[in-house]
Amino acid sequence: MDAPLTGVRVVSLAINLPGPAAVARLTRQGADVVTVVPPGGDPMEQFARAYFDELHVGQEVRRVDLKSDAGRAELDELLAAADVLVTSSRPSALRRLGLDFASVHARHPQVCQVDIVGYPGDEAETPGHDLTYQAATGLLGEGGMPATLVVDLAGSERAAAEAAAALVARARVGEGVRREVALSDLSETMSRPLAHRLTAPGALLGGGFPAYGIYDGADGRIALAALEPHFTARLLEVLGIPAEELSRERLQAVFAERSVDEWEEWAQAHDIPLTPLRAATAP
Repeated sequence: MDAPLTGVRVVSLAINLPGPAAVARLTRQGADVVTVVPPGGDPMEQFARAYFDELHVGQEVRRVDLKSDAGRAELDELLAAADVLVTSSRPSALRRLGLDFASVHARHPQVCQVDIVGYPGDEAETPGHDLTYQAATGLLGEGGMPATLVVDLAGSERAAAEAAAALVARARVGEGVRREVALSDLSETMSRPLAHRLTAPGALLGGGFPAYGIYDGADGRIALAALEPHFTARLLEVLGIPAEELSRERLQAVFAERSVDEWEEWAQAHDIPLTPLRAATAP
């Protein structure tokens, strides 16, 4: 099915990135989504309006003051018909609004709740963001700013999966359940290849294997990933390089002879995983 969540109704209170990205996936899977943002809006609207709009395609976006009686009544009306509630606030903030799972479950027992937090369990009040989660697990290397918000986006994928898992659990137990997604856990998961030295500098996927790395072409850079033996063998055969002469220096000398577009066309013709390095572009 292209839309397996057709008929599922989702209410999202999540702002910033992980929650909205998770709910965007649920929307693409067919869910009927209402996103509730504060009267002042989601910070993403100010930081990256085009991205905010992209994440909310196909959703109804309402501005509701949940600190008012009218706002809470409006939300309760939405939850009365909802299957899933997604939040990204700290537990104390949810309790103040009567939106912790115990309170929501008492009023709307059919609702499955996915709470996105920074740290798990009793540490959920600890503040954090993608930058600090990456810093704590070694993903920032020597301290450069990350190229993307990998923990937030990994968290969004897990939150979407947990929403689906919660719906399966509800079908089995007959009532809504709570699932927690801790972004610090995602950072730990994302760091495992580095912790096991798979991607450490000089390791197999960290520059240690010549057929897996970044090279300079005549007018730009290319990424080569001929990791499996059959790809490596084909690479060497087509380039005319004996296996015993495989080295970064030998490959670099060859790749410097052509433009990145020529190498891309060559790679497609010979079924070799190679692509030019390109800048991110808006859809």
